[in-house]
This record gives sequence, C-alpha cells and structure tokens, in this order.
Amino acid sequence: MKSFKRPEWRRPQWVLAQTFHKLTLGLALLVAASALAPAHAAVQALDHIVAIVNDEVITRQELAKRHAEVAQSLSRQNTPLPAREALEKQLLERMITELALQQHARSTGIRVDPTQVERALQRIAAQNKLDMAGLQAALEKEGQSLDSMRNTIRNELLIARARERDVDNRISVSDAEIEGYLQTQVQQGVETEYDFAHILVTVPENASPEQIQARRARAEDILAQLAAGADFAQLSASHSDATNAMQGGAFGWRASGKMPVLFADALKPLQPGQVSPLLKSSNGFHILKLNDKRGLDATLSVTQTHARHILIKTNELTSEADARNRLLQLKERIDNGVKFDELARLHSEDASASKGGDLGWINPGDTVPDFEKAMNALQPGEVSAPVQSPFGWHLIQVLERRDQDVTQERQKLMARQAIRERKGEEAFQDWVRQIRDSAYVELRPLD
Repeated sequence: MKSFKRPEWRRPQWVLAQTFHKLTLGLALLVAASALAPAHAAVQALDHIVAIVNDEVITRQELAKRHAEVAQSLSRQNTPLPAREALEKQLLERMITELALQQHARSTGIRVDPTQVERALQRIAAQNKLDMAGLQAALEKEGQSLDSMRNTIRNELLIARARERDVDNRISVSDAEIEGYLQTQVQQGVETEYDFAHILVTVPENASPEQIQARRARAEDILAQLAAGADFAQLSASHSDATNAMQGGAFGWRASGKMPVLFADALKPLQPGQVSPLLKSSNGFHILKLNDKRGLDATLSVTQTHARHILIKTNELTSEADARNRLLQLKERIDNGVKFDELARLHSEDASASKGGDLGWINPGDTVPDFEKAMNALQPGEVSAPVQSPFGWHLIQVLERRDQDVTQERQKLMARQAIRERKGEEAFQDWVRQIRDSAYVELRPLD
C-alpha cells in the first residue's frame, strides 16, 4: 500500500503533542477564558521577589495573578480549591519551569513572529464570540490587557517552538515499529480507549536515594488521601507536578496505544472510578484514576480530495503582503491559460514543487484547518484565491474527489501517530526536567 507521507505544511506533528494540553498554547486559551469570567477580589500586597530563575525574577504579584486565574478555573470546574499555601507552591514551581523553558528557547535563537501572536489573539476572541475591540474591553474590565495576553501567547509559542525543535523533530518511527504495533492490536482485538486523570510526583535527574524516598513518601501520602475519599482533581491541583495539574490531571479520551505502556497496563484492570496503585517510571511516581473506557471501531470510509498547491512562505525577506501579491499574479496567469503545474514547479516553496504541486489524495483532517476549509469550498478544476495558513500563503486547485475505504491506511497512520505520541510524551517530560534541573533557582519567602 502507498505510504501516507505528509509535506511540512500539512497538519504538523503537534497533533501528538496537542496531547499535554499540553504545556504549550493551551495555557493561552485557559488564561483567556479565565480572564473573561468573573474575578474574585484580591487583596493587593506590596510586591517583592519570590524566585530568581537564572537572570530573571518572579514577583509576588505575578504569583498572586496566576493564583487568581487558576482559582477561577477550578471554580468553573466545580473542583474544591486546595489550600492557598499548597496551591501557590505548585504554581510557583510551574512558573519557574515555564520561565526556564522560555529562557532556553530565547537563548537558542528561537523568535516568535508578531503576526502569529495576533492570529492567536483573533482565535481567542472568536472562541469567546467577540471581536478584538470586545476582547480588549472584556480584558480591561477584569484588570487585564491585550499586551499581557500577547506576552502570554508569545511565551507559550516560544516553548512550543523549542519543543518542536528539541523533542518532536527528533522522534522517528520505523516501519517495523508500525507493523509490530498493528500486530499487537490484532492480538488484543479491538483497541480500548480510556478517559483518565493523572497525578505525577517527579524525581529529579540523578536524584539521591534519600530524594527518591522522599518523593515516594509524598506520592504514597497522596494515594492514602485518595483511598480515604479525597477529591482527585483537588489533589492534582495542589500536589501534582504534571503539566495538566490545574485541569485536575485530566487527559480526556486516549487510545491505549497512544499512552505509555505503563499507563495502559495499569488502566486495563481498573473499573470506572477506581485509582491505580503507585506507578514508577523514569520521570517519577504516577497515580491514575479511570473515569470511563470504551472500544474503538477502526473501519472508516471518507471523501478524499486530490489537490495541488503553490506555497509562498513568509520570512524576514517576504512579508505577508508580498506573498499574497505574488500569488495573485500567479493566479491571474493561471486564469489566462498558464498551466498550474508549470507555475508550481517554478515558484512553489513546498517539497511538492517538483511534482507540480501535486499533494496526492488527502483525507479529512490531514491538513491544517485554514487549508482544508478553503480546499473543501472548491469544485474540481477550480483554483482558490490566496489562502493563508500557519506555513505561508497558498494557491489551491482541486483536481477530483472520491469516496474511499481508508481503513488500512488509517490504521497505519494512527499507529505512526500513536507511537510518536507515546515517544514524544516521554521525551518531552525528560526534556522539561533536564532544563528545569539545569536552571539556577533561588527561592525567596512568599510573604
């Protein structure tokens, strides 16, 4: 069967990493949502430094602001609020890690294009059914600002880019691994999908036996509290070191093949509502709670689109306006009879240029949303106006469509994604821990 290869503009590997909701980008949306909800009155205190991270500081007011945002979020989820001291301790550690990651990204040359920040702001406004003026007014009403929101988004994009470069782009999946994964699925029957939550107590790299024992004792105490009836989400918020701790540790629905084997084996015997025993991995100690489980039907028939495109990328030398104008000129030539594939070979900056821009047959969800929406609006033979995506500007031409049973192709694609996601999550946690452990951190009294 023909392999299912994706050029760089297609849905990027972050669909795997969209997993964590991950440390990146999800936080920007969470902050936006909390900023639009009613805020609790907070006592203003004199500002002072509570932590030094390399050559930058975290202040008391920054910590108080994060506490207020998370408290609102937990309240909307009907999660009991942990004790302030415990929650602030967790939040400060999270802020230290985030700042260390941002510093690492900046120091290694990563920069964020302001246009991407603006596009993210526009998406946040649309999700809250507001225009930009409405978003600004709502933020100002709650003591926030568009500039602070821009800064949050910029920092999250920095971390996302660093993760792509340092983690995701270094993960490879072999054909042998895919075949082994599919054989395992056949032996196990229909794959199971789990809705579960997670508490993590990390262990520092090269930890001493005393440090390991102290972390184990902390994890065992959490497990004992759960056995006594404590709320899982509340304990996650106050004690978990996982990136989704403030969301109650929720992972949502995950196929068994898209999680570490350690998790899949622990969840398999559990019934909804039950909690796993203490699990040990290279990252630390884990506790899982199973919310629900269900089977997956792998059979799938979809409408495929055979399309081609011309891509002009934006960079320091090519602005958004320049890229769009170049494509408008190319479209005019196509409308006047010049062949699309000839112009694609000469002008497209995508790997498909040598094939006249031909992308082959595309399944729903294979491309980024902006591209797919524009492609789906075209009739066979029709050429789009310039279309913007996160990767640049495109001219798209639909050649034909068909209904196709893609069960086997989909199975291989899902297997590749599942293996990448599993490897990516484990590698990401190691990467975060290494950067956090290598940072110089000095803690100061909170009060």
